[in-house]
Amino acid sequence: MYPLNKKATTIPDKSDHPRLAVTLGDPAGIGPEVTLKALADPQVSQNCDITVIGSKSQLVRTYAQLRQNQRHSNEYINLDEVSILDVELEGKVEEQIITGIGNAASGAASFIYLSTAIARTLVGEFQAIVTGPIAKSAWKASGYNYPGQTELLAQQSGVKRFGMLFVARSPHTGWTLRTLLATTHIPLRQVADTLTPQLLATKLDLLVECLQQDFGLERPRIAIAGLNPHSGELGQLGHEEQEWLIPWLQQERLNRPDLQLDGPIPPDTMWVRPAQAWYGELRGERQKADASIQNPADAYLALYHDQGLIPVKQLAFDRAVNTSIGLPFIRTSPDHGTAFDIAGQGVADATSMKAAIQLAAELVNQRERSDILRAPN
Repeated sequence: MYPLNKKATTIPDKSDHPRLAVTLGDPAGIGPEVTLKALADPQVSQNCDITVIGSKSQLVRTYAQLRQNQRHSNEYINLDEVSILDVELEGKVEEQIITGIGNAASGAASFIYLSTAIARTLVGEFQAIVTGPIAKSAWKASGYNYPGQTELLAQQSGVKRFGMLFVARSPHTGWTLRTLLATTHIPLRQVADTLTPQLLATKLDLLVECLQQDFGLERPRIAIAGLNPHSGELGQLGHEEQEWLIPWLQQERLNRPDLQLDGPIPPDTMWVRPAQAWYGELRGERQKADASIQNPADAYLALYHDQGLIPVKQLAFDRAVNTSIGLPFIRTSPDHGTAFDIAGQGVADATSMKAAIQLAAELVNQRERSDILRAPN
């Protein structure tokens, strides 16, 4: 494990806009590049107060490297315009960080960036954290054994109930796709044994709370996927639906009469309506003939990783945002990795990082509105 020295400067509160901490992620990856590109867009930064958390020396190095390509020099914000909470690295750690190569040093740096952001947010300095991408292998190489950033956020926040919600807004129709994963980074062979009525009830609780508090949807419609092909086809293709998933869902409908809970929907057809809502393919008489297509769900509960993320990435690869729900603060992240293979080349797409920052600001504002409405008179 690499010990690090932290040197942080006090960042003044510049406005009443949402206060966001943006971590650089792994400094050897594209996190610094997409951050510099995202902050250069005035539509991203004008409605929030952003502080970048990371090593200023690494950001300066990345900036200089990217500016060498003069054709794209206007894509990056001037560092003089960036508020930076400097996390200073030990010399031997900084010397071992190489652009494009994730290793123990870069993993240690990204870990302490996030830990610093969490600590500052928990004491009220920030209202949301936008995390740059990290490499789990680099964390492990540096001695930090976490499945990902979500688990560290939950642990350091003292939270046991949390989930991964993926959010994307269609550039074609403006419709918002929201997909929660019931299980995340586990082998496929463990999914059926991991899923239980208790687990799904917890995830559904989290999803409803998030939709109401962070999106202002008091009576959401939620679609819940089946586990097996054709949702088991009455037990012919799997027994989980008949044994517990359908009975659980029937009981949840009784327990939650204000919600519309659809399902279990066969996994191969659950994503038809979201795709049509995303692209707006139905028009005129066709749309009238199938009115149900006009009413996609407010959120989708997928039972395992690929069941949810294959359609999300198919529809919104460069726009999806990973949102951690159940935390005492807002956390968003671009839905892509470190992309070491293109780091430092100036070709990384910042669309998802921009969306993550914008969504974080929107969720902070909506949560404040919800808190005011729910406050006792």
